[in-house]
Amino acid sequence: MKRIIKSSVRVLVVSLILAIVSCNDNQEPEPLENNSKAPAEVTNVIVQNLQGKAKLTYTLPSDEDLLYVVARYTLENGKPMEVKSSYYSNSMLLEGFAGQSATEVKIYAVNKSETESKPVTVTVTPTKAPIYDVFDSLEVQPDFGGIRITADNITKEEIGILVMQKDVKGDWVPLPTSIYTSVDHIGQSLRGMEPVKQDFAVVVRDRWLNYTDTLFTNIEPFFEVMMPKSGFVTVHLNNDTKTINNAYPVTNLWDGQFLEYWGSYFTDRTVDVGNHLVTFDIGKTTKLSRMRMWNFSEPIGGQRMYYYLGAVKKFRIWGSNTLNDGTLNSNWTLMGEYEIKKPSGLPYGQENNDDLLAARDGADYEIALEKPAVRYLRIECLENWVGGKFMAVSEVQVYGNPNF
Repeated sequence: MKRIIKSSVRVLVVSLILAIVSCNDNQEPEPLENNSKAPAEVTNVIVQNLQGKAKLTYTLPSDEDLLYVVARYTLENGKPMEVKSSYYSNSMLLEGFAGQSATEVKIYAVNKSETESKPVTVTVTPTKAPIYDVFDSLEVQPDFGGIRITADNITKEEIGILVMQKDVKGDWVPLPTSIYTSVDHIGQSLRGMEPVKQDFAVVVRDRWLNYTDTLFTNIEPFFEVMMPKSGFVTVHLNNDTKTINNAYPVTNLWDGQFLEYWGSYFTDRTVDVGNHLVTFDIGKTTKLSRMRMWNFSEPIGGQRMYYYLGAVKKFRIWGSNTLNDGTLNSNWTLMGEYEIKKPSGLPYGQENNDDLLAARDGADYEIALEKPAVRYLRIECLENWVGGKFMAVSEVQVYGNPNF
C-alpha cells in the first residue's frame, strides 16, 4: 500500500510540473510593466529620402518608461512593413521602397507596457531603388558555353539577377544558375548552354521583391569544350620548381585523381627562390575560356582541409605559343591573376561545411575574352594558405575553343 501511495504522489507531482510547463509554453511574452497610459508622441520628425530608403530623425518623448519607437508603412508592392528603434536612438532607417512615389508612414512611441502613443504621420518619397541603376548598367553578352552578365551594384545591395528562358509551355522560367549577390561589380558567366541562338529575359530583383523592367535578348553562346587531357604534355623550363623528392610529377595535374597524395602535384617547400612555377602544353593553340582547379585537401582530424598548407591562395596563369628559358617577359601573356577566398572567413586551420562545398568540386578561373589563343600554360603561385610559395594542387581542367 505504501509503495502505491508513493507512486501516486510521484505521478501527481510530475503531472503538475508538466501542466505548469505546458502553460508557460503557451503564454505570449508579457510586457515589462503594466501602464495603460499612452506615452507622448515623437516630435520634430525630419525625413531624409534616399535610394529606395528613408531615414527618419526625431525627438523622443520624455516618458521614463519609453521602450522603443515603431514605424509602420506599406511598400508599393503591397507588403506591410514595421521598423523598430530602441529608446537609445533617435533615428531609424525605412527600407524596401521601389522609389519615386509618396508613401505615408505612421510613427508610434511605445512604453514598457507595450502601450502605443497616438501616431505621428509623415510622408516619405524615396528616390528610385538601387536595382534600377543595376538594371541600367546591365549587359548580357555571349560567352563560352553560355552567356556573361555584367552590371554595377555601387551600393552593394543584396540583389538577384534573374535570367529566364521559356519552358515547354512557353512560360518564362528563371534558370537555377541565376545570380544572387551583393558585390559592387558583377561579372559572372552562366554556362552549360548549346552554341545556338537562344532567347533570354533578364530582370533585377531586390530582397523586398521589387522588380525592374525586363531585358529581352537573343544570343548565341560560343562553342566550348574541355581540352582532352590526352594531349597534355609536361614542359620543363629553367625556373620551373622541382617537386618534393622529384616525385609527384606534373602529369598528376591531369591524372583524374582529386584526393590522393600520390595523384597530386606538390612543389618542394624547401625551394625559396621566388614564386613557384609549373609549365605544361595543352596540345593545341586554343582560345581559352577558363581553367578549373582543385586544390589538394589535407586530411586533418578526420576531415579534408582545402585552405591549408600548400593549397594555392593567390596565383597567376600565363600563356604563350612559343617556349623560352622560362623568363616571364613579353613572350608570355598574363591570362589572369586570381585569389581564392574562404567563404566562411574563419581563421587559418578552421573550416566549415560552406568551405567544403565551395572547394570540393573545384573552382573556375575565367580568362578574359580579349586574351590571345595560346598553347603553353604556366601556373605561378604567389602565395599559399600557410603564407609560403610552394603549391599543392590535385587537378586542373582547361576549357576553350581550339577553332575560335
